[in-house]
Amino acid sequence: MNRTLYTLLFHLGLPLLALRLYLRARKAPAYGRRLGERFAFRLPAMRKGGIWVHAVSVGESIAAAPMVRALLKAYPELPITLTCMTPTGSERIRALFGDEPRVQHCYLPYDLPWAAGRFLDHVQPRLGVIMETELWPNHIHQCARRGIPVALANARLSERSARGYGRFARLTRPMLAEMSLIAAQTEVEAQRFLALGARTGCVQVTGSIKFDLKIDEHLVPRAQALRQQWAAASRPVWIAASTHDGEDALVLQAHRQLLQVHGDALLILVPRHPERFEAVRALCSQQFATVRRSTGLPVLAQTQVLLGDTMGELLFLYALADMAFVGGSLVPTGGHNPLEPAALALPVLMGPHVFNFLEISAMLREAGGLQQVDDAQGLAGAVQRLVELPQDARRMGEAGRAVMRANQGALQRLLEGLEKLMP
Repeated sequence: MNRTLYTLLFHLGLPLLALRLYLRARKAPAYGRRLGERFAFRLPAMRKGGIWVHAVSVGESIAAAPMVRALLKAYPELPITLTCMTPTGSERIRALFGDEPRVQHCYLPYDLPWAAGRFLDHVQPRLGVIMETELWPNHIHQCARRGIPVALANARLSERSARGYGRFARLTRPMLAEMSLIAAQTEVEAQRFLALGARTGCVQVTGSIKFDLKIDEHLVPRAQALRQQWAAASRPVWIAASTHDGEDALVLQAHRQLLQVHGDALLILVPRHPERFEAVRALCSQQFATVRRSTGLPVLAQTQVLLGDTMGELLFLYALADMAFVGGSLVPTGGHNPLEPAALALPVLMGPHVFNFLEISAMLREAGGLQQVDDAQGLAGAVQRLVELPQDARRMGEAGRAVMRANQGALQRLLEGLEKLMP
């Protein structure tokens, strides 16, 4: 498949895309809004000539935040245009940068040549920076036609994704050849990009900027104060974060098993997607005394589950806990970022499906900061062990934080690479 055939198929698939948006909008109404932006119509007024940064959703937006702040500082005269593809990503961007007048935001239009062209003509960036794995052939080609350098920042490419791209070599090779910089997280991923057709001089191993996560100095004291307010300072508190459909029931099964031994244990359950908040609340309430974080009601002695149904609070919710299970890993989603709890010196638990963070999870596991569990029973056993052996929990937490500190510096290497691309 070449880019012409890809574009034709994309146009033919627009009715299915519209149906998908309609179905998603029934669960999450925000998907039904700002539709014009997805085709580069009704874009908000924007300053031209700055830097365009694309972060597909929430996780990428959070990962991009330190880079965006560094770019704002390095180029004080330039605007930053932040794009994403999801309403939750849009909310996160506004929460992170709503007070920054030089950050402007819209959805990235679909990967159609005319929509990509309209967007680029509207923004006229000097540089494009795409976070992690969002490779869109028409957007990249339209940048190349206009002489706009494009960098793939914090680039990661799993073996499975590499096989998928490899099946469409006539589309993938020209696209990667038009990239100006691929800042790969690991040497293994750099070699995968090169094998797919990226130019040798454009691929660099910079590490993961997620290691450069900075924790607000007031975060942990605020969390400790809230636990005191709940009279929960001595209660075992664990968090299951970024859970997916089918995973919540397993987490709750593990919590039920834990309560048989530690009856005062508190679970903080944080579903990954807001449209699932209500369904997960119902699931929790059927079995446990549950409080929704969004209500602001206090956690009482009889509360067994706190449902984290707010946006932008994940790090704070991690800080409330003694140990963390990172979701998307007991189901074959690929797992989410284990470095956020590691930065807070929490022992980290994950399921077997960690292909999105394969190298990072392996580093944490080898250092003793992460333990793999295979099912609900294994999760319950691991949490119980950490509750009963607090010295082991402390050792795991410190090991994870040591991995974080030892691998910092990727952000500076990335910024140096981007500086060379700035006209």
